[in-house]
Amino acid sequence: MNHFELRDGEMFCEDVSLAQVAGAVGTPVYVYSSATLERHFTVLETALAEAGLKGEDGRAPLIAYAVKANPNLAVLATLARLGAGADTVSEGEIRRALAAGVPPERIVFSGVGKQAGEIRFALEAGISEINVESEPEMRLVARVSRDIGRRVRIAFRVNPDVTAGGHAKIATGGADNKFGVSFSEAERLYAEAAGDPWLQPVGLTCHIGSQITALAPMEAAFGRMRDLVERLRARGLEVRRLDLGGGLGVPYFNQPEPPSPSAYAAMVAGVMAGLDIALAFEPGRVIAANAGILLARVLHIHERPEGRRFVVLDAAMNDLIRPAMYDAYHDLRPVQPRPGATAIADVVGPVCETGDTFTRDRELPPLESGDLVAFMSAGAYGASMSSEYNSRLLVPEVLVRGEDWAVVRPRPTYEDMLSRDARPPWLD
Repeated sequence: MNHFELRDGEMFCEDVSLAQVAGAVGTPVYVYSSATLERHFTVLETALAEAGLKGEDGRAPLIAYAVKANPNLAVLATLARLGAGADTVSEGEIRRALAAGVPPERIVFSGVGKQAGEIRFALEAGISEINVESEPEMRLVARVSRDIGRRVRIAFRVNPDVTAGGHAKIATGGADNKFGVSFSEAERLYAEAAGDPWLQPVGLTCHIGSQITALAPMEAAFGRMRDLVERLRARGLEVRRLDLGGGLGVPYFNQPEPPSPSAYAAMVAGVMAGLDIALAFEPGRVIAANAGILLARVLHIHERPEGRRFVVLDAAMNDLIRPAMYDAYHDLRPVQPRPGATAIADVVGPVCETGDTFTRDRELPPLESGDLVAFMSAGAYGASMSSEYNSRLLVPEVLVRGEDWAVVRPRPTYEDMLSRDARPPWLD
């Protein structure tokens, strides 16, 4: 469910007209619904609770929102007020989570290439744990911990060799993916960490991919993780926490309907029945995707004599790169629909790349130059992956709450963009 709907022939976000936003801010622009963000978090939280799943000290499981999905401070603060933690993969993301009001004890630090300075910052900030992804990283974490004289809680990210995800580039759980330690080395590394005075291994974590639309791969991976927990405990090692990552898919309109949060929670409860372990989760897309749209304007319709038809927008691949990178599908809807027959067209942007194509041979409603259109389900991995390619200004972001709205990332000026470059003295 989302809060973008037609009213009297015009699309609204909650109680705000998208045409009003476009008139004030210009296009392209991302628009997010607070109500949708809050609803998606609450639905997941309720599903986990109703399935009887617990976190540490018998509390609710930690829901550590994956900051990479949408790192806007206003989005993070909206979720932090609901009790969300943060799954981070860089010092910058940790800083964003802290700035948005996420308590450090609800922040986890993941990623395969952590640097010493980032680890030091994370430890000094007092974050919950570092998810270790390799033996060299374990040794680096121990060294930094020793240098600052503070023992660190760690969990080992284990690669369960289960492939899943909506695209090969977002599948992370296969043996040939770069993420995590293998099962063959997990027990040895966990035992070594338990014997290190500067490391406190508290659990395991896994994440097998993104945009997963079937429960079976996750169930298989979680079963393997349970087996590993039991083997470690049989060796007398303490394993009190299991982080099951994220990856639950969202409906992108042309894909299979993903499992509901309640079905997902019930599956987890079945796999973990009787294990007595604190659970944590790292959702991103399932919370943010349908909470946002990319609002764009039709520049013109280019019709070639041989029949090819192009709808040219002012948005481009630098604003929404998912179609170019992942062959991703986003439903495209007119903000003020016109009567008339549908027509087949390619939807493209102005960037100087053939890859700047949002969709080919799409059956579209009537569109004319100047019309506003909305790319649906664009709240995750949209603005967070945007760039200034072709020296195009970075896309702004707007957050709506009821009848109120605010620009939460302004569009920079060309002067802002140029000022970030510096001329070397020999060119002055």
